[in-house]
Amino acid sequence: MLVVLIILLVILGGVVVAGLAMLAMYNGLIRSRVRTREAWSGIDVQLKRRASLIPNLVETVKGYASHEREVLENVTRARSMLEQAGGAAQAAQADNVLTGALRSLFAVSENYPQLRANENFLALQKELSDIEEKIAFARQFYNRNVMDFNTRIQVFPSAIIANMFNFERFEFFEAEEAAREDVQVSFTSST
Repeated sequence: MLVVLIILLVILGGVVVAGLAMLAMYNGLIRSRVRTREAWSGIDVQLKRRASLIPNLVETVKGYASHEREVLENVTRARSMLEQAGGAAQAAQADNVLTGALRSLFAVSENYPQLRANENFLALQKELSDIEEKIAFARQFYNRNVMDFNTRIQVFPSAIIANMFNFERFEFFEAEEAAREDVQVSFTSST
Protein backbone atom coordinates (compact mmCIF):
# COMPACT_ATOMS: atom_id res chain seq x y z
CA MET A 1 0.00 0.00 0.00
CA LEU A 2 2.82 2.42 0.87
CA VAL A 3 4.57 1.61 -2.41
CA VAL A 4 1.40 2.41 -4.38
CA LEU A 5 1.04 5.70 -2.52
CA ILE A 6 4.66 6.63 -3.27
CA ILE A 7 4.19 5.74 -6.95
CA LEU A 8 1.02 7.87 -7.11
CA LEU A 9 2.80 10.80 -5.45
CA VAL A 10 5.71 10.51 -7.89
CA ILE A 11 3.31 10.40 -10.85
CA LEU A 12 1.30 13.32 -9.46
CA GLY A 13 4.53 15.26 -8.85
CA GLY A 14 5.63 14.54 -12.44
CA VAL A 15 2.29 15.73 -13.81
CA VAL A 16 2.48 18.93 -11.73
CA VAL A 17 6.06 19.62 -12.86
CA ALA A 18 5.14 18.92 -16.51
CA GLY A 19 2.09 21.18 -16.20
CA LEU A 20 4.15 23.98 -14.70
CA ALA A 21 6.76 23.58 -17.46
CA MET A 22 4.04 23.76 -20.13
CA LEU A 23 2.55 26.83 -18.44
CA ALA A 24 5.97 28.51 -18.34
CA MET A 25 6.56 27.76 -22.05
CA TYR A 26 3.09 29.02 -22.98
CA ASN A 27 3.60 32.24 -21.00
CA GLY A 28 7.03 32.68 -22.62
CA LEU A 29 5.46 32.37 -26.07
CA ILE A 30 2.77 34.89 -25.15
CA ARG A 31 5.38 37.37 -23.88
CA SER A 32 7.44 36.94 -27.03
CA ARG A 33 4.38 37.45 -29.26
CA VAL A 34 3.39 40.60 -27.36
CA ARG A 35 6.96 41.99 -27.67
CA THR A 36 6.89 41.30 -31.41
CA ARG A 37 3.55 43.04 -31.86
CA GLU A 38 4.80 45.99 -29.82
CA ALA A 39 7.91 46.15 -32.01
CA TRP A 40 5.68 46.21 -35.10
CA SER A 41 3.77 49.15 -33.67
CA GLY A 42 7.09 51.03 -33.50
CA ILE A 43 7.59 50.54 -37.23
CA ASP A 44 3.98 51.41 -37.94
CA VAL A 45 4.25 54.70 -36.03
CA GLN A 46 7.38 55.75 -37.92
CA LEU A 47 5.90 54.76 -41.29
CA LYS A 48 2.81 56.85 -40.53
CA ARG A 49 4.99 59.78 -39.45
CA ARG A 50 6.87 59.59 -42.72
CA ALA A 51 3.64 59.23 -44.72
CA SER A 52 2.24 62.35 -43.04
CA LEU A 53 5.25 64.34 -44.29
CA ILE A 54 4.71 63.33 -47.90
CA PRO A 55 1.83 65.76 -48.72
CA ASN A 56 3.84 68.71 -47.38
CA LEU A 57 6.92 67.57 -49.27
CA VAL A 58 4.95 67.12 -52.50
CA GLU A 59 3.31 70.54 -52.15
CA THR A 60 6.67 72.20 -51.50
CA VAL A 61 8.27 70.54 -54.51
CA LYS A 62 5.18 71.20 -56.65
CA GLY A 63 5.63 74.93 -56.10
CA TYR A 64 9.07 74.81 -57.72
CA ALA A 65 8.85 71.82 -60.03
CA SER A 66 5.22 71.66 -61.09
CA HIS A 67 6.04 70.08 -64.44
CA GLU A 68 7.51 67.01 -62.67
CA ARG A 69 3.97 65.66 -62.32
CA GLU A 70 4.83 61.99 -62.85
CA VAL A 71 7.42 61.98 -60.05
CA LEU A 72 4.99 63.70 -57.68
CA GLU A 73 2.19 61.27 -58.58
CA ASN A 74 4.53 58.30 -57.99
CA VAL A 75 5.32 59.58 -54.50
CA THR A 76 1.63 60.08 -53.75
CA ARG A 77 0.76 56.59 -55.06
CA ALA A 78 3.55 55.02 -53.03
CA ARG A 79 2.33 56.78 -49.89
CA SER A 80 -1.17 55.45 -50.50
CA MET A 81 0.18 51.90 -50.94
CA LEU A 82 1.99 52.18 -47.61
CA GLU A 83 -1.11 53.40 -45.81
CA GLN A 84 -3.15 50.48 -47.19
CA ALA A 85 -0.55 47.79 -46.46
CA GLY A 86 -1.76 44.95 -44.30
CA GLY A 87 1.08 43.19 -42.53
CA ALA A 88 4.84 43.29 -42.48
CA ALA A 89 5.45 41.89 -45.97
CA GLN A 90 3.07 44.30 -47.71
CA ALA A 91 4.32 47.21 -45.61
CA ALA A 92 7.92 46.35 -46.45
CA GLN A 93 7.10 46.19 -50.16
CA ALA A 94 5.18 49.48 -50.02
CA ASP A 95 7.98 51.06 -47.99
CA ASN A 96 10.48 50.03 -50.66
CA VAL A 97 8.29 51.58 -53.37
CA LEU A 98 8.00 54.80 -51.35
CA THR A 99 11.75 54.88 -50.75
CA GLY A 100 12.35 54.60 -54.51
CA ALA A 101 9.79 57.31 -55.23
CA LEU A 102 11.41 59.62 -52.68
CA ARG A 103 14.81 59.00 -54.26
CA SER A 104 13.37 60.11 -57.59
CA LEU A 105 11.81 63.16 -55.97
CA PHE A 106 15.07 64.19 -54.35
CA ALA A 107 16.96 63.55 -57.58
CA VAL A 108 14.54 65.86 -59.41
CA SER A 109 14.91 68.50 -56.70
CA GLU A 110 18.63 68.69 -57.51
CA ASN A 111 17.61 70.57 -60.66
CA TYR A 112 15.95 73.36 -58.64
CA PRO A 113 18.42 75.39 -56.55
CA GLN A 114 15.65 77.63 -55.16
CA LEU A 115 13.83 74.53 -53.89
CA ARG A 116 16.95 73.17 -52.21
CA ALA A 117 17.36 76.52 -50.43
CA ASN A 118 13.69 76.70 -49.34
CA GLU A 119 13.42 76.62 -45.53
CA ASN A 120 10.29 74.47 -45.58
CA PHE A 121 11.96 71.94 -47.88
CA LEU A 122 15.07 71.87 -45.72
CA ALA A 123 12.99 71.31 -42.56
CA LEU A 124 11.00 68.53 -44.24
CA GLN A 125 14.19 66.94 -45.50
CA LYS A 126 15.73 67.02 -42.03
CA GLU A 127 12.63 65.51 -40.43
CA LEU A 128 12.46 62.84 -43.13
CA SER A 129 16.09 61.96 -42.53
CA ASP A 130 15.39 61.63 -38.80
CA ILE A 131 12.38 59.39 -39.47
CA GLU A 132 14.42 57.22 -41.85
CA GLU A 133 16.89 56.56 -39.01
CA LYS A 134 14.03 55.70 -36.66
CA ILE A 135 12.50 53.35 -39.22
CA ALA A 136 15.84 51.57 -39.60
CA PHE A 137 16.13 51.17 -35.83
CA ALA A 138 12.50 50.03 -35.50
CA ARG A 139 13.00 47.54 -38.35
CA GLN A 140 16.04 46.09 -36.61
CA PHE A 141 14.20 45.87 -33.27
CA TYR A 142 11.14 44.26 -34.86
CA ASN A 143 13.16 41.74 -36.87
CA ARG A 144 15.11 40.75 -33.75
CA ASN A 145 11.82 40.09 -31.92
CA VAL A 146 10.45 38.17 -34.92
CA MET A 147 13.57 36.02 -35.00
CA ASP A 148 13.23 35.28 -31.28
CA PHE A 149 9.52 34.44 -31.53
CA ASN A 150 9.85 32.34 -34.69
CA THR A 151 12.72 30.42 -33.11
CA ARG A 152 10.72 29.77 -29.95
CA ILE A 153 7.78 28.30 -31.86
CA GLN A 154 10.05 25.98 -33.84
CA VAL A 155 12.35 24.52 -31.17
CA PHE A 156 11.53 21.57 -28.97
CA PRO A 157 9.72 21.44 -26.53
CA SER A 158 8.03 24.83 -26.98
CA ALA A 159 7.11 23.86 -30.56
CA ILE A 160 4.64 21.38 -29.07
CA ILE A 161 2.93 24.15 -27.09
CA ALA A 162 3.06 26.50 -30.10
CA ASN A 163 1.36 23.88 -32.30
CA MET A 164 -1.25 23.07 -29.65
CA PHE A 165 -2.26 26.74 -29.35
CA ASN A 166 -1.81 27.68 -33.04
CA PHE A 167 0.98 30.22 -32.65
CA GLU A 168 1.88 31.46 -36.14
CA ARG A 169 5.15 32.81 -37.44
CA PHE A 170 5.62 36.52 -37.98
CA GLU A 171 7.00 37.89 -41.25
CA PHE A 172 10.24 39.84 -41.23
CA PHE A 173 10.17 43.47 -42.33
CA GLU A 174 12.87 43.43 -44.97
CA ALA A 175 14.12 46.05 -47.36
CA GLU A 176 14.82 45.20 -50.97
CA GLU A 177 18.45 45.29 -52.02
CA ALA A 178 18.14 48.76 -53.59
CA ALA A 179 16.28 50.09 -50.57
CA ARG A 180 18.97 48.86 -48.18
CA GLU A 181 21.04 51.88 -49.07
CA ASP A 182 20.34 55.05 -47.13
CA VAL A 183 17.88 57.46 -48.67
CA GLN A 184 19.91 60.50 -49.67
CA VAL A 185 18.06 63.46 -48.23
CA SER A 186 20.76 65.96 -47.45
CA PHE A 187 21.15 68.81 -49.90
CA THR A 188 23.53 71.66 -49.71
CA SER A 189 23.19 74.80 -51.67
CA SER A 190 26.07 75.21 -54.09
CA THR A 191 26.12 78.96 -54.28
